[in-house]
Amino acid sequence: MRWCLWAVLIIALSIVPGRAQDAYPSRLVKIILPSAPGSTTDILARLIADRLSQKWGKPVIVENISGAGMSIGATQAFRAPPDGYTLFVSPPSPVTFMKLMYRNLPFEPREFTPIALLVRVPNALVVRKGFPAGNVKELLAHAAAHPGKLTYASQGVGSTAHLSAIQIELLAGVEMAHVPYRGAVPALNAVMAGEVDMFFDTVTTSVPQHQAGNVRIIAVGSTERSGVVPEAPPVAESLPGFRSVTWFAMAGPPGLAPEIAGRINRDVVDILTSADIGERMKQLTLEPMPGTPAEAARFFAEETELWGRVIKEKQITIQ
Repeated sequence: MRWCLWAVLIIALSIVPGRAQDAYPSRLVKIILPSAPGSTTDILARLIADRLSQKWGKPVIVENISGAGMSIGATQAFRAPPDGYTLFVSPPSPVTFMKLMYRNLPFEPREFTPIALLVRVPNALVVRKGFPAGNVKELLAHAAAHPGKLTYASQGVGSTAHLSAIQIELLAGVEMAHVPYRGAVPALNAVMAGEVDMFFDTVTTSVPQHQAGNVRIIAVGSTERSGVVPEAPPVAESLPGFRSVTWFAMAGPPGLAPEIAGRINRDVVDILTSADIGERMKQLTLEPMPGTPAEAARFFAEETELWGRVIKEKQITIQ
């Protein structure tokens, strides 16, 4: 009889962890975005949030917290309890190289818990309608002839758009003027309004405006032409060595349990590889990047090294 009681106890203890893991999530899950509504990141996050909500049977909401070069939203995500109920969907900077620019950054990008790579998308070099350059060579000639006068928009210091323009300055030996905005949509609107000369935007949001004649895309940041704007050659054809591709990933606060990160990863990968979401990603010109948390961690490290060289060479710092 005593042996039977011990056997029952051992079996009960062995299934508790499984039940605890299966219980996640038991309430609302929040996804923090460090950018304004309407951006490519915002569209992507809301698609994933909707599908996770359906899969989990619990509400999954997106909260936009923009400002301070994306550090405000990133800080809130970083400081959230590591219980899986606050997640972070981010472009490259906050989870990779942002620490290299801020002297007193209130969080450590390397300490985020990598959960999943989501998608990548080529960046487009977008110029205002009246800009006196029809290609990259003419743009570089204009910049060389007018040092510090050509203006470019970005989502803030350290954003992919900002560092892409810095990369052009370094490779071409030109000087341009940076005009930061509070998100990709305000930055693109500024180019449409003629307030700034150019902006490195994702093809997802810029191609419709290019096709409508509101802006012009004169090149793309990928090493090959994009199928959605085949008339625009890669910047690298005129400026060898240039590359600018935006990607988005999901992370959690430091200390998030591997079991929870793995559970979320598996569900996100299921979503990204589903036929209907794959078609939706294609419509948005987004390329899914399914993989494990370990693969996401390695990719974060590689990107930190790539853009870190640009940051260090230009000595980009933010107070």
